[in-house]
Amino acid sequence: MTAKLPAPVVLENDVVRLEPLTLDHVPDLFTAGGCDEEIWRWMPVSAPRSEEELGKVARGLMDDDAHVPFAVVPVESGRAVGWTTYGDVPGFAESVEIGWTWYGRSVWRTAVNTACKLLLLDHAFELGYNRVLLKTDIRNLRSQNAIRRIGGVHEGTLRRHRKRPDGTWRDTAYFGILEEEWPQHRARLQR
Repeated sequence: MTAKLPAPVVLENDVVRLEPLTLDHVPDLFTAGGCDEEIWRWMPVSAPRSEEELGKVARGLMDDDAHVPFAVVPVESGRAVGWTTYGDVPGFAESVEIGWTWYGRSVWRTAVNTACKLLLLDHAFELGYNRVLLKTDIRNLRSQNAIRRIGGVHEGTLRRHRKRPDGTWRDTAYFGILEEEWPQHRARLQR
């Protein structure tokens, strides 16, 4: 297994399709969550004020060799409602990160997040990764609870990890799921 990031592919189940992110997704993405401060509150960038701004953020992710971004497209609607990425994890052998995830409010508290994580985690472990890292702002309790629900184990907190868009320091909570832990969590989530 190489330390290389997964190739962009389409991943799909009965709830959601993850497609390699393109600029064609931007209009739907902006409709789903552009300008919504609550959606972007914990992201490393401020809420985009226009499709053009959102396109620049998307382009940055697409051009960044440290990320493999996916548009999140519910099968029922066929319209992108957010994005998620695989990310590089320097210093951790055979590890990959799932992050840079956001969803429009229309899919909050639905099966979309769990369905996405099932696809991404299955794919990562099928490719031979040893662990999957998930991290979030220490203040983002909703995200931390969601990570714990899918089986993430809190591994620690990096204090003053990076600055938020408002200039304050972010402490980052780190969670991990190991390859041997995943089958048990997967079975529970599928029930």
